[in-house]
Amino acid sequence: MKLHEGKIGETYRVAGVHVDERLTRRLEALGVNEGTLVTIMNKKGSGTLIIKVRGTRLALGRQIADGIEIGGAENG
Repeated sequence: MKLHEGKIGETYRVAGVHVDERLTRRLEALGVNEGTLVTIMNKKGSGTLIIKVRGTRLALGRQIADGIEIGGAENG
């Protein structure tokens, strides 16, 4: 499932990041890499996604969110 398909308020584990190499390195520096838990905080009509990663909120565009694969929702 792609990140933008997740539900607001749910926490998911990142299964993979499939964007260009430069962007992958930037996301890893921000803490978004395989195995990381991310919580979807909000979705905007334009496709922008607000996520919480390791206590930090990030805004991602739709194209970037399409490149992040997530696993099932995590409890707790």
